[in-house]
Amino acid sequence: MRIAIVSDIHGNLLALEAVIADLRLQSPDIVLQGGDLPYGGCQAAEVMDRVAELGWPGVVGNTDEVLWNTNGLARLMAEAPKLRPLLQIIVRCALATKNLIGDSRLKKLQTLPMQIRQQELVLLHASPGDLWKSPMDSSDEEALERVYRPLNAQTVVYGHIHRPFIKKLSGFTVCNSGSVGMPYDGDPRASYLLLTDGQPEIRRVEYDIEAENSRLLASDYPYKEWFAEVRTRGAYVAPPEKEDSDYLRRSEE
Repeated sequence: MRIAIVSDIHGNLLALEAVIADLRLQSPDIVLQGGDLPYGGCQAAEVMDRVAELGWPGVVGNTDEVLWNTNGLARLMAEAPKLRPLLQIIVRCALATKNLIGDSRLKKLQTLPMQIRQQELVLLHASPGDLWKSPMDSSDEEALERVYRPLNAQTVVYGHIHRPFIKKLSGFTVCNSGSVGMPYDGDPRASYLLLTDGQPEIRRVEYDIEAENSRLLASDYPYKEWFAEVRTRGAYVAPPEKEDSDYLRRSEE
């Protein structure tokens, strides 16, 4: 059996379409989506509609939930004051995303579960019971065991950190599918996970980043220059203190 995990699309329709084209070649038996569908791009509604059209079951992500529930965001602000500027940006972009998708799509996001079990696989966005915190790709085996072994699955897959990896532990495997629309690992290509009879592999798919950024920069989406830079670099960069139309140009000089 072949299972594909497509996560963290973040409103990037062109990256999603490139992954869909690759999925046609790979012919998985089922595709699951790992959360964070609309936030972070100007084609938030189109991304949600495409995933709905394909009928992919999925889980809720933190930037999905923040569209209607900011409790997790507030908790993280209290626990990590240094992240406050970034988290304040999330609040503003969440409002813009909510306006883009409208009430009917928002209600669909609200129905998504926190985790899905497919045979011996468990998919969740971050960690059990927490959409905002998860181990990093650099985490040691002990940390991964502590968080994910209680799920009692042969394979655990999560997203959230935008950094794909596969780590075989004692008795089970932990995978991160990476991000379709906004990778942070230095490789700007879209990332997703494919499991064939339980054996995982990371797939990277090229897409037209310049065209995606042109759409984004022509939109009214908040902090669009910053999102465009992150997509271009395939890596997280510190956000600007305020929106600035010259931000992307200066960052490339």
